Amino acid sequence: MFGPRECPRLVVKIGSSLLVSDEGRIRRDWLSSLVSEVAERQANGQKIILVSSGAIALGARLLGLEGGGRKSLDDAQASAAAGQIALSQCWAELLDNHGIKAAQMLVTLGDLEERRSYLNAAATLDRLLRLEAVPLINENDSVATQEIRFGDNDRLAARIGQAARADGIILLSDVAGLFSADPKSHEDAELINTVEHLDDEIVAMAQGTSGMGSGGMKSKIEAARIATTAGIPLAIISGQHQAPLSRYAESGTGTVFAAEGETSAREAWMAGRLTAAGRIVVDSGAVTALRDGNSLLPAGVTTVEGSFDRGDIVDIVDESGNLIGRGLVEYASAAVDRIKGHKSTDLESILGYAPRPALVHRNHMVTL
Repeated sequence: MFGPRECPRLVVKIGSSLLVSDEGRIRRDWLSSLVSEVAERQANGQKIILVSSGAIALGARLLGLEGGGRKSLDDAQASAAAGQIALSQCWAELLDNHGIKAAQMLVTLGDLEERRSYLNAAATLDRLLRLEAVPLINENDSVATQEIRFGDNDRLAARIGQAARADGIILLSDVAGLFSADPKSHEDAELINTVEHLDDEIVAMAQGTSGMGSGGMKSKIEAARIATTAGIPLAIISGQHQAPLSRYAESGTGTVFAAEGETSAREAWMAGRLTAAGRIVVDSGAVTALRDGNSLLPAGVTTVEGSFDRGDIVDIVDESGNLIGRGLVEYASAAVDRIKGHKSTDLESILGYAPRPALVHRNHMVTL
């Protein structure tokens, strides 16, 4: 599964607990087994991108910081700065043993939320893969702020998968996948092998299961939503054993989230964003119209939240707060607040100029 033939471009995310021991040292033997798998897959024609955690945990030991480097934002940033060098050196050395060049890319949330930066990252990833290098990705924790950051590499891996136009994403975890309940406290918990559609029941399972890593299962479900909306399948598998990719290929043990349709690159970028300039709340009639493929009109809007300008990305939610869609808004928030609930024929008299008929046109929107 997710082998070279059916998955020409693969993103593999490695969590801190797998890569770095409790003492803050790299688990080199385990990492060597994974690198050997990467080399074998690349020799068979597969392009692999590695999203590697571990810099903060590693840097905390190097700097002698307590709490794994996470007692404060300052500690986390300093730990990341020191740990990233050691982490990259280890990856580069192990890959070089197989004649493979590593290429480091450190990104922030803003780099992938801003359209131009996102396209630059996509172009860099594509060029590196065509040059037979293995991109090594991590969040740039040394400059990220508490408010503007991914905070976990699960969602980062999904966004990188989008940018790289990957055919699959694997999240190596300290559990075998998504269970129906927390396997640590429920003996009858069952592994969910395949998720065809991410619904409320699946989200509820994630909230009641493992709390691993910095994001837990909740962040992995969010990563799955980002990936599958872009047409990319995602698997959560155990990385507790050596050569975890080969073990998964042989056993199939894990949870696969099936891709939920094809989207354009631009739609995938909008759908996968983790931030928006504001929110537009719509009534039930507008929800139905949007899901039928129509544009968002002022008549269906009940509330405007946040301050935004024309051309900004906004979330469209129902009256219960459920995310319905995301798109480029045609009016600033002040104007939307004035025309909400009105028919399109009334807009010119309200605003004083010839209006655009839609608040968010269907060609600039993705439903979720």
